[in-house]
Amino acid sequence: MFQNLQMKYMFLGVLVLQTTSLVLIMRYSRTLTGDGSRYLTSSAVVSAESEYIRLSSCHFSVRAMNQLLTEEILSKPLETMKLAIPAGIYTLQNNLLYVALSNLDATTYQWPTASVGDSEEKVLSASFQFVGLMAVLTACIFSGFAGVYFEKILKEAKQSLWVRNVQLGLFGFVFSTLGMMVYDGERVAQSGMFQGYNKITCTVVVLQALGGLVVALVMKYADNILKGFATSLSIIVSMLISYFLLGDFNPTGMFFSGAALVIAATFLYGYEHKPASGSAEKV
Repeated sequence: MFQNLQMKYMFLGVLVLQTTSLVLIMRYSRTLTGDGSRYLTSSAVVSAESEYIRLSSCHFSVRAMNQLLTEEILSKPLETMKLAIPAGIYTLQNNLLYVALSNLDATTYQWPTASVGDSEEKVLSASFQFVGLMAVLTACIFSGFAGVYFEKILKEAKQSLWVRNVQLGLFGFVFSTLGMMVYDGERVAQSGMFQGYNKITCTVVVLQALGGLVVALVMKYADNILKGFATSLSIIVSMLISYFLLGDFNPTGMFFSGAALVIAATFLYGYEHKPASGSAEKV
């Protein structure tokens, strides 16, 4: 019991760190100016899904992986198809996150505010902000539904967490590849899938893949609500980094009020009320 509790909060802490790092680096990768074209966001999602499968399958040997594909995936199509729904939603969500971070600053992406900075170079147009805000709101709705659905599958099924991760990754890879070919097929044919890639892009891909694994572990040992709290806490961390290090965010009273509510809700959720000793027994 105590060990599970330790693992739950350890994974939650890792999720806060991963989410904060991903948001800041992803935002930097989409606003970085330099020679050449930007990388294709659809390609980055495909790469992240591929890396997610690779990391999930590292738990198995080659022989065990072949056995897994035969016995747990091909021989159980109904169980496997259950992962198609969250995989499709997560794929769409990941693409929406790139849209959001291409139009919003790091903190506004996680938490809309009235001010995005005083510097003229960092003032975003109202139309860009609207597109980014709609993208992140849609991604949040999808994330909530997919999180609850995936948690239900993980906690009810007899298959292991790693088997479910591989199933999820396979569907995600198929859906993201189709999306890339539909929206960026011509550009991929002209300049290749990995056009515009650099070290920053690769870091984003790995962080996004690791995030999928961490979320699965949080779902297994905690629940979707605590995952939401961890994501909310990462907003506060991102705000601190954006304000003190990046200088692209001016916090307002509304933001501090929201941050206080998030912290209070996190502590209240984890608080267990103990009945007073000597209380009257129920009749």
